[in-house]
Amino acid sequence: MHQWITDCGHTPHVIVDADYNGVNVPRAYVKDGKIVLNLSGTATQHLKLGNDWVEFDARFSGVINRVSFPIGAVLGIYARETGEGMVFTEQDLGPEPPTRPNPVDDNNNGTNGGGKRPQLKVVK
Repeated sequence: MHQWITDCGHTPHVIVDADYNGVNVPRAYVKDGKIVLNLSGTATQHLKLGNDWVEFDARFSGVINRVSFPIGAVLGIYARETGEGMVFTEQDLGPEPPTRPNPVDDNNNGTNGGGKRPQLKVVK
């Protein structure tokens, strides 16, 4: 989804459950247990989109922060300009990972975490 949104010339944003196990985000920007993050190339540095984890550096009020979260913490991904994207339910996400892999493992041998396939929905 990230690549498709970027290829369309839009800005990818993700909604992350900030209370999910292993999420490392600036807590001052969390609202109602969630945080919306801009994953564009201009908003992030050292972006790693793995099969299990997302990691990057980003500025929040001018201060660089390391952000990382498991894929299971992603509640949705959408294009800022159009609102089109995907929203995930608890059934789609599968079980929480027991611990954070170190470093990010981009090779999970084709497993999908045991969850159902997400459905495409318009986020407004």
